[in-house]
Amino acid sequence: MVCGDQPKERLRSILKLNSDPHTVDAWADSTFTCTYHLAEGALVISVQEAADKASALKYFTAMQALAKEASPIEGLANLGFPAYETADGSAVFQKDSFVLHVDASRLPATLGPDGITRNALAYQLSTTILACWVEHP
Repeated sequence: MVCGDQPKERLRSILKLNSDPHTVDAWADSTFTCTYHLAEGALVISVQEAADKASALKYFTAMQALAKEASPIEGLANLGFPAYETADGSAVFQKDSFVLHVDASRLPATLGPDGITRNALAYQLSTTILACWVEHP
């Protein structure tokens, strides 16, 4: 999903790209990673799969404690999930037994013709991906 059509279409729309960016995906240590190679730098989206929801929340909490300048995403913006963002351009959400991390920290502070911030880009791609996720029994 993180390398799927919806995130690519959203990224194309936000940055007004003429074509899909080149992506490279990998699976290691229960984490699926998709790296989008943009002209401005790499955008990395990863999903950590845990054994269950409690394990995912424990992993999320540890990530948040270690993150530099992490701020909770609160209210309606967190979509009802544990979430935080970092000052350097990451958005992290925990949903079901997964932790989604959209890392735009390798991109410039603003990008695209509309000058979107990397934090806004990370958040918008996170919500696009979360909207497509369905819990599996």
